[in-house]
Amino acid sequence: MRCLEARVKRILTRAGGYLKDVCSHSLQPYRGCAYGRSLCGVGCYVQHNGLLTRGAVWGSFLEARVNAPEAYAAEQASERRWARRSRGAFSIFLSSSTDPFVPQERVQGVTLRVLEAMTQAPPDVLIVQTHSPDVARARAPLAALARDCQVRIHLSIESDRDSLPGLPPPAATVARRLAAAAALRAAGLRTVVTVAPLLPMRDPQEFFRRVADVADAVVIDHFIGGDGSLDGRRTASTPLPAAMERALPGSSELAYRDRIVAIAREIMPGRVGVSRDGFAGRYLD
Repeated sequence: MRCLEARVKRILTRAGGYLKDVCSHSLQPYRGCAYGRSLCGVGCYVQHNGLLTRGAVWGSFLEARVNAPEAYAAEQASERRWARRSRGAFSIFLSSSTDPFVPQERVQGVTLRVLEAMTQAPPDVLIVQTHSPDVARARAPLAALARDCQVRIHLSIESDRDSLPGLPPPAATVARRLAAAAALRAAGLRTVVTVAPLLPMRDPQEFFRRVADVADAVVIDHFIGGDGSLDGRRTASTPLPAAMERALPGSSELAYRDRIVAIAREIMPGRVGVSRDGFAGRYLD
C-alpha cells in the first residue's frame, strides 16, 4: 500500500448520479482506499473511475488530503447557499468513494479533523458511510454535531458471513461492526446498517434480529440498481457475481434482494429502506 499526503483546492463535490437524491455534496478526506483489496473492494464501482485511480490499481494506494478541514471551512458558506437554493438543504455524504475510516485514519486523523471543523459550521445533514468499526472512535465529535444538525451513521455489513468462497475477507468481522453499531446507538446517534451490496446470507432472519437490536434502521441494496450502471454492468465485469452464485445460486439476481427485503420488513417493520430511497433516509413510505 502506497500512502501519500496531498493538499487540495476544493473538498466539497456537488452530488450527481446515484447520490443526487441523497445529498447535495460528497466529501472525500482520502483518495484511494486501504480496503480496496478486501471484500468491499471486489465490486467497488469506484475502481472504474479513472479520475480517482489515475491509472493505479484500486487498493494499492491511499492519498490523505491533509488540508481537508481548512478546505471545508473555506468552501462551506458558498456551497451552503448553493445547496439551499438548488437542493433545499446543505447535506453531505462522507464519503462516496473512499472509506473515511480507513486504518490510516488512526494516524492521519483527517476525517476526525473534518468532523471537528464541521462543529464550527455544521451542514444541515451529515451522512457518514463506512465499512469500519473505527467510526465508533469518533462518537464525541459526531454527538457534538448531532446537537446542531441531522446526523446518520451508515455502517455497511454486506452479509452475515465473515467469508465467502473465492473472495477476500471483509474490512472487519460482522461481530465487530454490529458492536460498533451498538456503541454508536448507545451514544444517541442515529445508526443505520447498510447491507450494500447485498451478498449471500446463511440465516437472514437471525441476521436482521441482531441488526434490530443495535440499529435504528437498515438499508438493503443490490449491485443491480445500486452500482450506478444499467443492470449492474459495472459489477458484472468483476468476480463478484460469479462468487455470489457459487455461494448461493440466484443471489446475483435482483429477485434475491426482494426476498431479503421481505424478511427484513417482517422483523424490522417501518425500519427498512431499499436502494437509493433508503440511503436518502426514506424508510416508512
